[in-house]
Formats: sequence, C-alpha cells, structure tokens
Amino acid sequence: MTVKVRGIRGAITVAEDREIDIIEATYELIRTMVEENQVEASDVASVWITVTEELRSTFPAKALRRMEGWCYVPVMCSTEIPVPGSISNCIRVMMHVNTTQQQEEIRHIYLRDAIKLRPDLHLTLKNNMR
Repeated sequence: MTVKVRGIRGAITVAEDREIDIIEATYELIRTMVEENQVEASDVASVWITVTEELRSTFPAKALRRMEGWCYVPVMCSTEIPVPGSISNCIRVMMHVNTTQQQEEIRHIYLRDAIKLRPDLHLTLKNNMR
C-alpha cells in the first residue's frame, strides 16, 4: 500500500471560555480522532487547531502536550473566520497524517454541538462505531 498524507477533521464545542474546558475538550477530541483512525504520533505531519473568536483563555494546543509521544508534532493555533450565524465556542482540528487509508476510510470526528457542522459525517461515524 502507498502511504499518502490525509487530513482528518474534527470539531467540538465548549460551554464557556475557560482554560480547563478548552484543554479538556481538545484532548477529548484529539484522543477520539487518534483512536478512531489508529493514528500514531510518529505518523502525524502536523496539526492545525482553530477556535472561534470568543475562545481566548488558552491555546488548545496545550492538550496535545499532555499526550505521550506528541512533543515533536508541529501544532499551530489560529482563530476561525467569524462568519455571522456560525457555531460559537467551537474548537476545530485538522490533523495531517501519513497513512495507507483511503480518503473514504478516514473517520472525521464531530462532538457535542459541533455535530451540526457535518451531520452527514457524524451519521457515518455513528453507524461504524465499535
């Protein structure tokens, strides 16, 4: 099988802008993305994390530093485009992974209110959950 770089998407929401909530939610999201896609830190090319503009209390990338083996993974944080009417208090992750999986085999993860972003992918994931 040929190894290719694939993007794994994920998103989660928090109730309010508190450092502990942001770090715990980001950790939950990334752990789920890793488990559902059998990702090893050594296979991750980079991780890009965005937050909606009202989330300012911490860098969500701190959550990755709690994960064993992830200290050398390049991580970038930025603010999401503030589109009127878009979901608030949302943390989005784009993980670039070297994998043999086909595009349609990737499990994108949407948790809490972020399910609204891609209900089509959530239903697929829900049907394939262990």
